[in-house]
Amino acid sequence: MFIDNKKKGKVGQVLKQHLEPNSKLSIISSYFTIYGFKELSQELKKIDSINLLLTDANITQDISILYGEIEDTKYKNLLDQKKIAKECYEWLSQKAKIRQLDSKTNFTFSTYNIENKDNNNLAIQGNSNFSTTGLGVTATNSLFMNTAVTDFESTKDLLNNFNEIWNNKTIVKDIKEDILKNLENIFKYNSPQFVYFMTLYNIFKDFVEELDEDKIIKAKTGFKDTLVWNKLYNFQKDGVIGAIDKLEKYNGCIIADSVGLGKTFEALAVIKYYELRNDRVLVLCPKKLRENWTLYTVNDKRNVLNKDRFNYDVLNHTDLSRAKGYSGEINLSTLNWSNYDLIVIDESHNFRNTSTNKKTSKSRYAFLLEEVLQKGVKTKVLMLSATPVNNRLNDLKNQLYFVTEGQDESFKDFGIKSIEQTLRKAQNKFNQWLELPNSDRTTNNLLDKLNFDYFKLLDLITIARSRKHITKYYNTKDIGKFPERLKPINHKPDIDTLNQFPALSEINKTIRKLTLCAYSPLKYVLPFKLGEYEEKYDIETHSGSKFKQIDRENSLIHLMRVNLLKRMESSINSFTLTVEKLLKRNEDLLKMIESHNSSEISEMSIVDIDIEDDEYADRLIGNKVKVLISDIDKIKWMQDIQNDILKLQELYNHAKQVTQDRDLKLQTLKNIISNKIQNPINTNNKKIIIFTAFADTAMYLYESISKEFIKHNIHSCLITGSGNNKTTFDTKDKDLNSLLTHFSPVSKEREKIDIQTQGEIDILIATDCISEGQNLQDCDYLVNYDIHWNPVRIIQRFGRVDRLGSKNEKIQLVNFWANMELDEYINLESRVSGRMVLLDVSATGEENVIDVSNQEMNDLSYRAKQLKELQTQVVDLEDVSGNISITDLTLNDFRMDLMNYLKEHKNTLEKTPLGINSIVKNQVEEIQDKKGVIYCLKMLSEQNNNKDSYSLEPYYLVYVDENNEVKLPYSNAKNILDIYKKLTLGNDDIQSELFKSFENETKDYSNMNHYVEGLQNSIESIIGKKDERGLDSLFSGGGTNITSNSFTGSEDFEIVSYLVIK
Repeated sequence: MFIDNKKKGKVGQVLKQHLEPNSKLSIISSYFTIYGFKELSQELKKIDSINLLLTDANITQDISILYGEIEDTKYKNLLDQKKIAKECYEWLSQKAKIRQLDSKTNFTFSTYNIENKDNNNLAIQGNSNFSTTGLGVTATNSLFMNTAVTDFESTKDLLNNFNEIWNNKTIVKDIKEDILKNLENIFKYNSPQFVYFMTLYNIFKDFVEELDEDKIIKAKTGFKDTLVWNKLYNFQKDGVIGAIDKLEKYNGCIIADSVGLGKTFEALAVIKYYELRNDRVLVLCPKKLRENWTLYTVNDKRNVLNKDRFNYDVLNHTDLSRAKGYSGEINLSTLNWSNYDLIVIDESHNFRNTSTNKKTSKSRYAFLLEEVLQKGVKTKVLMLSATPVNNRLNDLKNQLYFVTEGQDESFKDFGIKSIEQTLRKAQNKFNQWLELPNSDRTTNNLLDKLNFDYFKLLDLITIARSRKHITKYYNTKDIGKFPERLKPINHKPDIDTLNQFPALSEINKTIRKLTLCAYSPLKYVLPFKLGEYEEKYDIETHSGSKFKQIDRENSLIHLMRVNLLKRMESSINSFTLTVEKLLKRNEDLLKMIESHNSSEISEMSIVDIDIEDDEYADRLIGNKVKVLISDIDKIKWMQDIQNDILKLQELYNHAKQVTQDRDLKLQTLKNIISNKIQNPINTNNKKIIIFTAFADTAMYLYESISKEFIKHNIHSCLITGSGNNKTTFDTKDKDLNSLLTHFSPVSKEREKIDIQTQGEIDILIATDCISEGQNLQDCDYLVNYDIHWNPVRIIQRFGRVDRLGSKNEKIQLVNFWANMELDEYINLESRVSGRMVLLDVSATGEENVIDVSNQEMNDLSYRAKQLKELQTQVVDLEDVSGNISITDLTLNDFRMDLMNYLKEHKNTLEKTPLGINSIVKNQVEEIQDKKGVIYCLKMLSEQNNNKDSYSLEPYYLVYVDENNEVKLPYSNAKNILDIYKKLTLGNDDIQSELFKSFENETKDYSNMNHYVEGLQNSIESIIGKKDERGLDSLFSGGGTNITSNSFTGSEDFEIVSYLVIK
């Protein structure tokens, strides 16, 4: 009789008809599955015995074979596999002998032999394995051809044939114990932590290829013998290997480790690796950081890496827009820009925005992309930035285009079809998030909105670790720990000890009344001449819209008002100097207009004049924008100038009264310094750094403080970006690096380069020229003499002393604030701004003129919130509220967890079957309300794999509550993983009582209806969410994500694991 598992009978049914109590069963099958057993279990439990001969070579190694075929998905999703595996285990233990055929012996058939007492025997031979498809229970595309015989002779021949193989010790071996052990793995209890790692392993196994140092680093380079490699901490070495790996795979990498984790040294190690391969390397850095980099290339005592003989070139960011002249020793007119193999860009976030000006030469960004990267040899790009993502997620685009040389589809093989679209979608979601009320503007809320491919994109090219991350994943014994941050101290001193100086709000009123017309000559050009000026000065942007010079002048005036207020807040001295300069400028301008005789000038037009030509100097007015005096409404302009002169005179008279002796803020600072020196917070540490935004304030402070404290033998120094550094310390070298070495001799390793010098500098007064890229951790006390508007800058300043491996136990931040409530101050700033129209040129190059007054206000209340936080605690960059840190956006933490775990448990994870579960009691306070189940599912149908919409595909995580309502859908994967981790990491004990009570609840896994319903709801939410996202994409341009045969149900998903939270 012929059996094809379709119309001509089914193997399972035929077996059921012939199996009797006390039958003896002999089977040769490639493999068998627990669901095959389940199908015949009623009959099988009654038989006498079974001889099972399996021919699949992997049957003992690969547990998933036992666990069933892809066609068994609907059975697996009934979640009763533990019960079935247990029954199968008991049945095999009692009744079975199991052997395996040697892999060298080829046997391609399956046979079933049933011996019954009454000789009512059956033999089936063909290609049906002992599984649900082989038995004909589940539909499949496979074709089956089996023949069944019942006559005595044929069944006897086939049975003899079976016995001959079964008893041949040379080609079969016993594997019963292995099979039982594998079954045990299906029904055993698992700890919560194990299920977490098993879930991570499935999700990430494709992109955790263990970062194998030996595979990534070419051994023959001698890289591991270099001084710089051996100076690195473990986490830095991991960063370097990761960066080299990304540079080799994707041609670029952004190292975005938090402030204070030593990005410069990581970059130096990467540079050395490529130098050893004879590659030509260029470092591009902001001008103020140039010395940091050139130091390692020169034969200088201060170069602690002298032995490594670094040989890279260093240029400033600004050199990209210079065609001639020298930068250091490099002649820019003859430099072969396109011949570098590796370019390292320090502070790469400075390249965020492309210029939109058609008149000027190429922007730095365009020059770097077109002339340096796209031409000549293939160039790799390493970028360093603590803040590659600011308020625009799109900011990343320019940095990514350096990596891909402007190719939008470079990452399509990694599941990202278009960089542009991925970022634009993310930006739209981010903009929606920005409009939410403050209370809803949380990181989690944003993470739910963002498409997962944005995370994937970041993951591909960034290495981002935060302090928390380092403390957690690395043994800090060898790196020392971070110092403890004391609560910030806040001061709000008045301006004048005699209290005669007007209140800030009064000064502000006067500032608002200033027209500052000296800076907006175009406003006074006679109407019939205006067209000529527009032609000369208005800029056409790439999209054809105009950027009017007159708008630019208005913005400049706005900035000057704010600048006056900021200087007032910085120091009375700085304010006096600024007002004095403005006054002089207005007086000179007035003289020039008054003395000008218009009859002298023959008719000429601004359009024909070369404004750089000296011949016309006396007839033109203005800095960058020149106007002919004869084209101007002189009367109106002179009135406005005179009006400004009166107001400035009034401000100047008030300000110059407050001398050093009357400057209350300065007195307060001196007291702080004295107090710190007499009562250090760490034994004998007298050091203090004072930051101010303005060079003239810094100069003023230095003059006063250095004189006072040198009397007590305490040395001070002043460092400003302009190079007018000063110090009371006895040293010939007054360059930035030498002074910082005398200020922080331990962290700068002075004893290695200069044994002679004794003594140190204890007071450092500086502008933001040292707020990035310097390690000054000998110091434990930092004063912000004026508060920078951007909290990021404050944290970067503090990052100079708040560093890993500090010798100080504690560190202190001191902030000076304007003497009024923060909200009132911020109001003041917004009023000074007036309603201002700006041209917003977004990174996508779509320009639109926007009225920012409203957005600005929103932004200011936000800043206020951030600044308030800084009054009470020192936060990490990634924790400033509303700041989205790149470490929030990558999956690095989970990968690190998994990589550490894999070192010892890889083998176990590889052999773990899908469908396992664990039960955990929720004792985590911040997620105390989370009870229910987290399901991890794998989508099986290939055609639904819309890689561009969700990059964890084919894996999905969904969290449902106790009522089986979906609380966190799959798009919250990052959030769900965070919860999963909090509940399970470190929780490696098996709580048998939890399992016992679960077994009672589900009648030993035989009544799983509640959990199956949760699973069903999860699947529906994935399908639903996918449809929603598909519909979104219909309206968002760039193709849609709805596939023609969008999937329907549970057979398209397989359960990977589920965690029950009690």
